[in-house]
Order: sequence, then structure tokens, then C-alpha cells
Amino acid sequence: MKLLHTSDWHLGRSFHGVGMLDAQRDFIEQLVAFVRERSVDVVLIAGDVYDRALPALDVVKLLDDALVRITDAGAKVVLTSGNHDSAIRLGFASRLLERGGVHLRTRVEDLDSPVLFPLEGEAGETAMLAVYGIPYLEPRLVADKLGVEAASHFEVTQAAVRLIREDLSRRKETGPVHSVVLAHTFASGGITSDSERDVSIGGLGAVPLDLFDGFGYTALGHLHGRQELAGHVRYSGSPLAYSFSESKHRKGAWLVEVGPGGVGNIEEVLWQAPRELAVLRGKLAELLESTEHAWAESAYCQVTLTDPVRPAQAMEQVRVRFPDTIVLSFDPEGTDGKSKASYSARISEAEDDLGVCCGFLDHVRGRPADESEQQALLTALEAVRLEGAEL
Repeated sequence: MKLLHTSDWHLGRSFHGVGMLDAQRDFIEQLVAFVRERSVDVVLIAGDVYDRALPALDVVKLLDDALVRITDAGAKVVLTSGNHDSAIRLGFASRLLERGGVHLRTRVEDLDSPVLFPLEGEAGETAMLAVYGIPYLEPRLVADKLGVEAASHFEVTQAAVRLIREDLSRRKETGPVHSVVLAHTFASGGITSDSERDVSIGGLGAVPLDLFDGFGYTALGHLHGRQELAGHVRYSGSPLAYSFSESKHRKGAWLVEVGPGGVGNIEEVLWQAPRELAVLRGKLAELLESTEHAWAESAYCQVTLTDPVRPAQAMEQVRVRFPDTIVLSFDPEGTDGKSKASYSARISEAEDDLGVCCGFLDHVRGRPADESEQQALLTALEAVRLEGAEL
């Protein structure tokens, strides 16, 4: 049996103001073609299917078309919700969709209810494959349901894994069962990028890798870089780059083969990017004249100019050679850049929502937020995030 591990589609997302629906359609074309070509049996989507809890109608239609085409190509789908999704909305009609081969795991109540697939070997040996889904678990909303007191990502994920292990143990009493777990979380050791929304604001949301020990394969979602953490614990990453920090990523997925003897070969799958990303830095004249940057003329560009004096009509001049420059910032040589940087450039460098808020406060009044002000902003951001998680 062949499983295709994907995650973080983020349907409906824009790239620095540039719409990405066409690029996302192109990715789905590649995925469906791969499913047909390689006879993939199950497509796994480990959360963040949508970019927003309330996706636009054309975005919902895109997912609908994708699921129909994947199942028409002969594959089943197992899908969990991420921190960008509304678990309730994404999980609508789950029992009906299951009849068509689309299995949604968005509820705490379904943690120990796996999707079961028979495994048959060439010599006649048989086993079962149990695919479990751990959706993004907002600690304060699910702690009571999971019977834990500490509202932390570690505690609720540990409780979810415990339920899965108990169910798996019972199933193994009647015959060989192999396990695959989908989980949308931040696992220790993962390499982050700028385009992920932190699963916790003001605290560590990471869970230890050994939490997933003993499972045949753990298909992680949340981090956008495809990476192997330990053994069979992997992130597929996002299928497209959603920030310039991902310009060096090789976007793709993992093709996982499972037989009666367990997980076998794991193969790297690569998706073709619709546009390259270029991160350019230097003085304006050098960037406009150097043949070294010829390849970037057709790419989406992030340009940082280091001229001691900001050039007049800088964006217009840059776009003469690099017409798809969508981020322009200034870092004059010989300064720390902060005093001369524009507000938009300063905000573009913010690492998270708190950084954006503090950058705005610094801009309008000329001094950074102190500790008490940062805490007040964290409290407000946490309240907004919790409200969004309940949608």
C-alpha cells in the first residue's frame, strides 16, 4: 500500500499580497497526476488545509474539486485539521464523505477511531493498517475532554497519543496491526520558517519526539519545510513557498510504502514550483547591472538595498529589471538600519504577531513596548486566537 504524506496546503493564502489560487490549482494538478502515475492508495493531509477558519467560496470549491479528483484517481483521503482550519467547519458531513473515501479526523472524540485498511503480501500474508488522526489541539479548549489539568500542548498531545496507544493495543490482540499517525503540531527539533503561525503565543508549544515512539510512521503537519526528524517521524512541509524564508526549500511530499511486515521504503516526492523566489541584497546599481542576477528577472523578488542614501523611486527602478519585486527594504551600509528603515520594511521583518504589534507601537510613538505592554498585547492576541479556534 502506498501512502502520500502531505500537509499545509493553506488553500486561499496569498503571497505578500499576490493571490495563489492558480499556483495551488497547479499543485493539485501535479498531485492528482502523481496519484494516477504511481497508483497511490491513500493521500494523507496533516492539517492546515485552508489558510483561514472562514475560507472564501472559491477556496472551498477548490478543495471540493481536489477531493473529487483524488478519489476519482483511485486514492482514499485521510485528513486532519490544523491551527488555521476551523475543525467544526472542515469536519462537516464527515460521515457522509467517508462513504466516498474521504475520512476526516477533526474531533477529539475520533482520536481513537482509526481509518482501517487491509494489507496483503505477495505470499498471502495479511495485516491491518490503522491510520489515526490528531487534529490541532487547542489546549484550553480540549483539556477537559481529554481529562488533563495542565493546559499545555504537551499534556493534551500526550493524552491523545495515550488514547491511540490503548486502541492500537486492543486491536493487536486479534492480529497484526501497523499504525500511521497524522498530527498537526510542533515537534521538537523541527526547523521553522516565517510563514507558520505559531501554535502558541507567549509560550513553547513543542512536543517531544519520543511521544511518537512505536508508531510505524508519524505524518506531521505545521512546519513548512519538508524534513525528517527521527526514524519514521517526518514533516512533509507545505506544497508551495508561503514566505521568502522558504526560498531554499525543495517543496514536496513523502511516498510511504506499507505492507504486512510494516513500513518499508520512504521516497522523496518533489513538486514543481510555478515561480522561483529570489532574495537579493546590494546597492541598486550593482543589482541592476550584475549578470549574476539574470535568473531572478522572472522570479518573485525580495530586494534589500544597501545604498548609503536611499535611491529616489527605488521600487520603480528595481522593477525595470525585476518586475515581480514584491518586497523592498533598505539597510544602508554603515548603520544598524533601524533608524532609516521604513515602517513597512520594519514590520516585514517581524517574526510573529507580537512583533507586528510591537513594531507598530514603536513606529507611532518612537520607543519600544516595555514588558508590561508586551504582556498586555500577548493577552489580547491570545484572546483573538482562542475566539478563532472556537469558530
